[in-house]
Amino acid sequence: MAGRLENPKRRLGDDYLSLHDRVIEELRQAILSRRLKPGERLVEGRLAEELGVSRNPVREAIRVLTSEGLVEVTARRGASVLAMTDEEARETIEVRALLEGQNARLAARRRDQDILARIAAVLNKGSEAVATKRYDLLSDLNQQFHHELAAAGRNRVLSDLLKRLRERTAMLFAPTDPERQARTWDEHAGILRAIIAGDERAAATLAAEHVMRAGADFLSTLQVPHESPSLEAPSVQPSKASGKSRASHATTAGQPKK
Repeated sequence: MAGRLENPKRRLGDDYLSLHDRVIEELRQAILSRRLKPGERLVEGRLAEELGVSRNPVREAIRVLTSEGLVEVTARRGASVLAMTDEEARETIEVRALLEGQNARLAARRRDQDILARIAAVLNKGSEAVATKRYDLLSDLNQQFHHELAAAGRNRVLSDLLKRLRERTAMLFAPTDPERQARTWDEHAGILRAIIAGDERAAATLAAEHVMRAGADFLSTLQVPHESPSLEAPSVQPSKASGKSRASHATTAGQPKK
Protein backbone atom coordinates (compact mmCIF):
# COMPACT_ATOMS: atom_id res chain seq x y z
CA MET A 1 0.00 0.00 0.00
CA ALA A 2 1.39 3.39 -1.01
CA GLY A 3 1.61 5.94 1.80
CA ARG A 4 -0.20 9.27 1.64
CA LEU A 5 0.29 12.31 3.85
CA GLU A 6 -3.45 12.96 4.26
CA ASN A 7 -3.63 16.71 3.73
CA PRO A 8 -0.31 18.05 5.04
CA LYS A 9 -0.66 21.39 6.83
CA ARG A 10 1.29 23.26 4.16
CA ARG A 11 2.47 22.80 0.60
CA LEU A 12 6.21 22.92 1.09
CA GLY A 13 6.84 24.19 -2.41
CA ASP A 14 5.18 27.43 -1.34
CA ASP A 15 7.76 27.96 1.42
CA TYR A 16 10.96 29.97 0.99
CA LEU A 17 13.05 28.25 3.69
CA SER A 18 15.41 25.27 3.21
CA LEU A 19 13.14 23.16 1.05
CA HIS A 20 15.11 19.92 1.37
CA ASP A 21 15.16 20.15 5.17
CA ARG A 22 11.44 20.89 5.31
CA VAL A 23 10.59 17.88 3.14
CA ILE A 24 12.79 15.68 5.34
CA GLU A 25 11.09 16.97 8.51
CA GLU A 26 7.58 16.63 7.06
CA LEU A 27 8.16 13.00 6.08
CA ARG A 28 9.96 12.25 9.36
CA GLN A 29 7.02 13.56 11.41
CA ALA A 30 4.53 11.73 9.19
CA ILE A 31 6.36 8.49 10.00
CA LEU A 32 6.81 9.17 13.72
CA SER A 33 3.16 10.20 14.12
CA ARG A 34 2.15 7.10 12.12
CA ARG A 35 0.35 9.07 9.43
CA LEU A 36 2.65 6.97 7.28
CA LYS A 37 2.45 3.50 8.81
CA PRO A 38 5.13 0.78 9.01
CA GLY A 39 5.36 -1.07 5.72
CA GLU A 40 3.67 1.63 3.61
CA ARG A 41 5.38 2.37 0.30
CA LEU A 42 6.80 5.84 -0.30
CA VAL A 43 6.06 6.74 -3.92
CA GLU A 44 8.14 9.76 -4.94
CA GLY A 45 5.68 11.14 -7.48
CA ARG A 46 2.67 10.99 -5.18
CA LEU A 47 4.51 12.49 -2.19
CA ALA A 48 5.99 15.26 -4.38
CA GLU A 49 2.52 16.16 -5.64
CA GLU A 50 1.02 16.26 -2.12
CA LEU A 51 3.85 18.44 -0.81
CA GLY A 52 3.94 20.73 -3.84
CA VAL A 53 7.59 20.04 -4.66
CA SER A 54 9.60 18.29 -7.34
CA ARG A 55 10.73 14.69 -6.94
CA ASN A 56 14.32 15.65 -6.15
CA PRO A 57 13.80 16.85 -2.52
CA VAL A 58 11.51 13.85 -1.88
CA ARG A 59 14.21 11.51 -3.19
CA GLU A 60 16.78 13.22 -0.94
CA ALA A 61 14.46 12.99 2.07
CA ILE A 62 14.01 9.26 1.50
CA ARG A 63 17.79 8.86 1.36
CA VAL A 64 18.25 10.74 4.65
CA LEU A 65 15.44 8.88 6.41
CA THR A 66 16.90 5.60 5.21
CA SER A 67 20.21 6.52 6.86
CA GLU A 68 18.28 7.32 10.07
CA GLY A 69 16.65 3.90 10.05
CA LEU A 70 13.09 5.15 9.49
CA VAL A 71 12.85 4.00 5.85
CA GLU A 72 14.03 0.85 4.12
CA VAL A 73 14.70 0.43 0.42
CA THR A 74 14.48 -2.95 -1.31
CA ALA A 75 14.85 -3.94 -4.95
CA ARG A 76 11.37 -5.43 -5.05
CA ARG A 77 9.26 -2.76 -3.28
CA GLY A 78 11.40 0.34 -3.48
CA ALA A 79 11.19 2.70 -0.48
CA SER A 80 8.80 2.01 2.39
CA VAL A 81 8.41 2.94 6.04
CA LEU A 82 10.52 0.63 8.19
CA ALA A 83 8.61 -2.26 9.70
CA MET A 84 10.66 -3.81 12.51
CA THR A 85 10.47 -7.47 13.40
CA ASP A 86 9.45 -8.27 16.97
CA GLU A 87 13.03 -9.21 17.80
CA GLU A 88 14.45 -5.99 16.34
CA ALA A 89 11.93 -3.91 18.28
CA ARG A 90 12.79 -5.57 21.59
CA GLU A 91 16.53 -5.23 21.01
CA THR A 92 16.24 -1.57 19.99
CA ILE A 93 14.25 -0.68 23.11
CA GLU A 94 16.76 -2.50 25.31
CA VAL A 95 19.73 -0.68 23.76
CA ARG A 96 18.01 2.69 24.08
CA ALA A 97 17.29 1.97 27.75
CA LEU A 98 20.96 1.25 28.42
CA LEU A 99 22.14 4.39 26.64
CA GLU A 100 19.50 6.64 28.23
CA GLY A 101 20.67 5.35 31.60
CA GLN A 102 24.30 6.13 30.86
CA ASN A 103 23.39 9.59 29.57
CA ALA A 104 21.43 10.36 32.75
CA ARG A 105 24.43 9.19 34.79
CA LEU A 106 26.68 11.65 32.94
CA ALA A 107 24.11 14.43 33.32
CA ALA A 108 24.06 13.88 37.09
CA ARG A 109 27.85 13.92 37.16
CA ARG A 110 28.20 17.14 35.13
CA ARG A 111 25.10 19.04 36.25
CA ASP A 112 25.19 21.83 33.69
CA GLN A 113 22.94 24.37 35.40
CA ASP A 114 21.82 26.16 32.22
CA ILE A 115 20.73 22.91 30.59
CA LEU A 116 19.03 21.69 33.78
CA ALA A 117 17.05 24.93 33.91
CA ARG A 118 15.86 24.29 30.34
CA ILE A 119 14.88 20.72 31.21
CA ALA A 120 12.92 21.96 34.24
CA ALA A 121 11.08 24.48 32.07
CA VAL A 122 10.06 21.77 29.57
CA LEU A 123 9.05 19.49 32.44
CA ASN A 124 6.77 22.12 33.92
CA LYS A 125 5.14 22.69 30.52
CA GLY A 126 4.57 18.96 30.12
CA SER A 127 3.10 18.58 33.59
CA GLU A 128 0.82 21.56 32.98
CA ALA A 129 -0.31 20.07 29.65
CA VAL A 130 -1.23 16.82 31.42
CA ALA A 131 -3.10 18.70 34.16
CA THR A 132 -5.10 20.72 31.62
CA LYS A 133 -5.61 17.71 29.32
CA ARG A 134 -3.68 19.32 26.44
CA TYR A 135 -2.47 15.95 25.24
CA ASP A 136 -1.90 17.33 21.75
CA LEU A 137 1.13 19.23 23.10
CA LEU A 138 2.83 16.27 24.74
CA SER A 139 4.51 14.64 21.76
CA ASP A 140 6.59 17.74 20.96
CA LEU A 141 7.26 18.43 24.64
CA ASN A 142 8.43 14.86 25.16
CA GLN A 143 10.86 15.24 22.27
CA GLN A 144 12.12 18.51 23.77
CA PHE A 145 12.60 16.89 27.18
CA HIS A 146 14.69 14.04 25.82
CA HIS A 147 16.63 16.36 23.50
CA GLU A 148 17.66 18.56 26.43
CA LEU A 149 18.36 15.50 28.58
CA ALA A 150 20.75 14.21 25.91
CA ALA A 151 22.46 17.61 25.86
CA ALA A 152 22.88 17.45 29.64
CA GLY A 153 25.08 14.37 29.30
CA ARG A 154 27.54 16.51 27.30
CA ASN A 155 28.69 13.61 25.16
CA ARG A 156 28.12 14.29 21.47
CA VAL A 157 28.64 10.71 20.32
CA LEU A 158 26.13 9.42 22.87
CA SER A 159 23.71 12.24 22.02
CA ASP A 160 23.80 11.35 18.31
CA LEU A 161 23.19 7.67 19.06
CA LEU A 162 20.25 8.51 21.32
CA LYS A 163 18.71 10.78 18.70
CA ARG A 164 18.60 7.94 16.19
CA LEU A 165 17.30 5.45 18.73
CA ARG A 166 14.57 7.84 19.88
CA GLU A 167 13.43 8.26 16.29
CA ARG A 168 13.33 4.50 15.74
CA THR A 169 11.53 3.71 19.00
CA ALA A 170 9.02 6.55 18.59
CA MET A 171 7.22 4.27 16.12
CA LEU A 172 7.01 1.49 18.70
CA PHE A 173 5.31 3.21 21.57
CA ALA A 174 3.47 6.49 21.88
CA PRO A 175 1.21 6.70 24.96
CA THR A 176 -2.24 8.10 24.26
CA ASP A 177 -4.22 7.28 27.39
CA PRO A 178 -4.28 9.97 30.11
CA GLU A 179 -3.03 7.65 32.85
CA ARG A 180 0.07 6.71 30.89
CA GLN A 181 0.67 10.33 29.85
CA ALA A 182 0.62 11.43 33.50
CA ARG A 183 2.95 8.61 34.53
CA THR A 184 5.41 9.55 31.79
CA TRP A 185 5.80 13.07 33.15
CA ASP A 186 5.96 11.84 36.75
CA GLU A 187 8.88 9.65 35.67
CA HIS A 188 10.50 12.60 33.87
CA ALA A 189 10.27 14.56 37.13
CA GLY A 190 11.97 11.77 39.07
CA ILE A 191 14.83 11.58 36.58
CA LEU A 192 15.41 15.32 36.75
CA ARG A 193 15.38 15.37 40.56
CA ALA A 194 18.02 12.64 40.66
CA ILE A 195 20.20 14.56 38.18
CA ILE A 196 19.87 17.83 40.10
CA ALA A 197 20.82 15.97 43.29
CA GLY A 198 23.90 14.54 41.56
CA ASP A 199 22.71 10.98 42.28
CA GLU A 200 24.25 9.14 39.34
CA ARG A 201 22.95 5.71 40.30
CA ALA A 202 19.35 6.81 40.77
CA ALA A 203 19.39 8.93 37.61
CA ALA A 204 20.74 6.04 35.52
CA THR A 205 18.29 3.52 36.95
CA LEU A 206 15.24 5.76 36.62
CA ALA A 207 16.08 6.72 33.02
CA ALA A 208 16.62 3.10 31.96
CA GLU A 209 13.45 1.93 33.71
CA HIS A 210 11.49 4.79 32.13
CA VAL A 211 12.33 3.56 28.62
CA MET A 212 11.60 -0.07 29.43
CA ARG A 213 8.34 0.81 31.13
CA ALA A 214 7.27 2.96 28.19
CA GLY A 215 7.88 0.00 25.89
CA ALA A 216 6.43 -2.62 28.25
CA ASP A 217 2.98 -2.65 26.66
CA PHE A 218 4.51 -3.10 23.24
CA LEU A 219 6.94 -5.78 24.44
CA SER A 220 4.09 -7.73 26.03
CA THR A 221 2.64 -8.31 22.54
CA LEU A 222 5.85 -9.78 21.12
CA GLN A 223 5.92 -13.40 20.08
CA VAL A 224 9.59 -13.76 21.08
CA PRO A 225 10.73 -14.45 24.66
CA HIS A 226 11.77 -11.36 26.61
CA GLU A 227 12.87 -10.49 30.10
CA SER A 228 10.94 -8.49 32.66
CA PRO A 229 10.51 -4.83 31.58
CA SER A 230 13.23 -3.48 33.83
CA LEU A 231 16.71 -2.80 32.53
CA GLU A 232 19.43 -1.41 34.75
CA ALA A 233 22.07 0.88 33.30
CA PRO A 234 25.67 -0.36 33.50
CA SER A 235 27.00 -0.63 37.07
CA VAL A 236 23.59 0.03 38.57
CA GLN A 237 22.28 -2.51 41.05
CA PRO A 238 18.68 -3.74 40.64
CA SER A 239 16.12 -2.29 43.02
CA LYS A 240 15.22 -4.70 45.83
CA ALA A 241 12.11 -2.85 46.83
CA SER A 242 9.88 -3.52 43.83
CA GLY A 243 9.72 -3.42 40.07
CA LYS A 244 7.69 -0.22 40.21
CA SER A 245 9.09 3.17 39.37
CA ARG A 246 10.87 5.02 42.11
CA ALA A 247 9.96 8.31 40.52
CA SER A 248 7.84 10.52 42.72
CA HIS A 249 4.35 11.32 41.51
CA ALA A 250 4.89 15.06 41.73
CA THR A 251 3.95 16.70 38.46
CA THR A 252 6.58 19.42 38.53
CA ALA A 253 10.19 19.83 39.50
CA GLY A 254 11.80 22.91 40.94
CA GLN A 255 14.25 24.96 39.00
CA PRO A 256 17.86 23.87 39.65
CA LYS A 257 19.90 26.21 41.76
CA LYS A 258 22.35 28.40 39.93
